[in-house]
Amino acid sequence: MESGSSSVDSSPAFKLLVSCPTGLSSSQVSVFFDEAYDRIPHPDINLENSIAEVWDRKLQQNTSLFNGKKFRYAGHILRSETAGSKQESHVFLHLGLTDYRTFVGTNLSQLWENFLVPSEDDSIRCQHTSSPLGNGAVVETTDQRILVLKRSNNVGEFPGYFVFPGGHPEPQEVGITYHDKDSVDSRLLNRKVAQEMFNSIIREVVEEIGLPEKSLCDPVFIGVSQRKLNVRPTAFFFIKCTLQSKEIQELYCGAQDGFESTQFYAVSRDDLENMAKKMPAAHSRSSALKNRLMELMEKRVGSRKDYGAVGSFTSS
Repeated sequence: MESGSSSVDSSPAFKLLVSCPTGLSSSQVSVFFDEAYDRIPHPDINLENSIAEVWDRKLQQNTSLFNGKKFRYAGHILRSETAGSKQESHVFLHLGLTDYRTFVGTNLSQLWENFLVPSEDDSIRCQHTSSPLGNGAVVETTDQRILVLKRSNNVGEFPGYFVFPGGHPEPQEVGITYHDKDSVDSRLLNRKVAQEMFNSIIREVVEEIGLPEKSLCDPVFIGVSQRKLNVRPTAFFFIKCTLQSKEIQELYCGAQDGFESTQFYAVSRDDLENMAKKMPAAHSRSSALKNRLMELMEKRVGSRKDYGAVGSFTSS
């Protein structure tokens, strides 16, 4: 396990919170879900009231907006554990509950910097922001092409950008609408939320590209990146697909959420490096993590679903 350094966070556009370039399986990712990790209201009442004002303006512009619940990223713990004769890395994500309305009114607000607290501790610095945890997938086909989408000009974030498929893990998928400590087994709930981290990224790939779920191998967690522009965090995963790129174009035309993008690309690793310049910063960083993962995977022998390697972490 390694601590972060300035050489890791070389881009001014993002902050790398967790890096595991060798990838972690679902058994190596745990969640602590608790109201202690919820957003803390800002003491400036006028700034706090601006959240509702921003949301109301957005609703007038787009009546289709929906205020759904989201998981709030509040930090993590990295540990090295003994599994038999091996040392394995394990990440514990600290998650609370937030919603899209608060995300729009804090992270996406023009006043987003006013919500930040001066601190080297990111959990303190962002304690007044919604910071919903997004997700993204680096999907590679059997002919070693990476799947990339070009965002529609009608979407709220990054219109016209090249992005990896992704979205958010969803609290409602595990029956969460509020914190209910009295009637819920917290250990069982934590396991369900941790599994939702992996289930959700499969859903996003299926819905945005149209791939059959059976064509996707088990995802591996490769890190969490945070945009410096509005401190939004995103968890990234690497997924192998059992189809060739030429088989996927027709499937994309029938994708459930195809309206979110206008074009589909299956690109080589070299082309991805060039395309990364036109990606949001967090997605660009996941491309670099993916390259490191592939370098290590090429040196390993194992089944195509066996990506639960010992992780080498970098943490900010």
